[in-house]
Amino acid sequence: MNDDDLKYLISGKEFKSFNDYNGYQWCPRCRAKLEIGEMDESIRPHCPACGFIYYQNPAPAAGAIIIRDNKILMVERSISPGKGDWCIPAGFTEWNEHPQQTAVRELKEETGLEISITSMFDVFMGMDDPRTHAVLILYHADVTGGELIAGDDASDARYFSFDNLPSNIAFQAHRDALALYRKRFLET
Repeated sequence: MNDDDLKYLISGKEFKSFNDYNGYQWCPRCRAKLEIGEMDESIRPHCPACGFIYYQNPAPAAGAIIIRDNKILMVERSISPGKGDWCIPAGFTEWNEHPQQTAVRELKEETGLEISITSMFDVFMGMDDPRTHAVLILYHADVTGGELIAGDDASDARYFSFDNLPSNIAFQAHRDALALYRKRFLET
């Protein structure tokens, strides 16, 4: 995604939280009116009274790449954003949860499968989710148990050949991950 694409995406109403700093208008420390201006080399809301600075940071997310018979496991989203689109099973990291734990939990919730992390795949920047920007950490993993069944926020879960991936992939970070997997492991 280039800068022009990002500017277009975040200018829409569905991305309002990016434009209004998640609604922050008042200082959560001293209740003074926040000002918008340059702080730490970026434009940020800050408090002229007590010095509070609002940092709008990305949220960590994690998931796992599961390969079986040269096919990748994907889930169809049952909720927005991207309802009806496909993605690699993944989700946001909970407080006090290691990203590996997130990947294991999300796979169980979305696919019914129990997994064991084998290695790290790569890290991606997710900038097209209207809820927040994300740092997506993807792992390689093996299935250790469970039964494949869609659950939680997935309406379907199935394996796809890399030559027959769904055309409607929910997020750019997932499209990037699929392309990188293909380049690293399938192209000779």
